[in-house]
Order: sequence, then structure tokens, then C-alpha cells
Amino acid sequence: QGVLVPGLGTFAVVPEQINSTEEMYVVRRPVFQLDMDMSCLRELVFPTVMIPGDIVTMPLDYWWLSQTNSLPPDMVRGCVEETILLYSFQLRDRQRPAFAFENIGILSCQDNVLCMQFHCSCIAGLESQDTWVALLLT
Repeated sequence: QGVLVPGLGTFAVVPEQINSTEEMYVVRRPVFQLDMDMSCLRELVFPTVMIPGDIVTMPLDYWWLSQTNSLPPDMVRGCVEETILLYSFQLRDRQRPAFAFENIGILSCQDNVLCMQFHCSCIAGLESQDTWVALLLT
């Protein structure tokens, strides 16, 4: 399943088949498909990640987020939208702040390359059988 964060991109978990000389592995690994205003990314390079069409993508659930922090859903939506807008303005102004997602990873820009780096604990939480293979792939 994937989650669309409007103005930023989509987080998803995708299965990936890896063939080794001894056996075949199918691991679940997190991916992030960037979907920002291209004017923010003029000088930046970012990896092209395509989420397969068979992955179900849902919009960010503001009501569920509001239940985790006791704020009204409309306020949560406004905070998310303003944060993404601020981040895009910073990128446009050639500032390169890191955007941290708790328990998931960090969207950062190094040497003009914008990429999502997932926390090892996030990857390990998704793939319990072949954790090392998933960590190496991600």
C-alpha cells in the first residue's frame, strides 16, 4: 500500500525479487516517489522512482493523524500543507534543509541530489525474513 502526501510525493512498500546464485528472495522495501513542483527542483537531481501500478495508493489520512496528536483534522491538514509549502520555498531559495519523517527516514539534499534515506529500523520493520537483503537494496 502507498500513501500520497499531496505536494511532496508518495511513500509505498514494494515487493522486489532478487535472484542469487543459491536462492531467490522476495523482499518488501520502502520507496518514495517524489511529486513536487518542478520549479522547486530546477538545479536538483533526484532519483526516478516509479511505484508499480498494482500498488494501492491512498491519500494521507488526516483524521487518523489527528487521533494520534489530539488536533482537529483540519488543523493537521493545514500544518502538513504549510510544512510542505515551506520546504518547497526553501528548496527554491537554494536552501537545503533535511525533512525528517519520524520512524521512516530523512529527505535530504547532498551535492544537489535530493533523495530519501530510510531508517534501518523502518526497513527492518517491513521485512522480517530477509532483512539484510532489504537493507542492502534500499
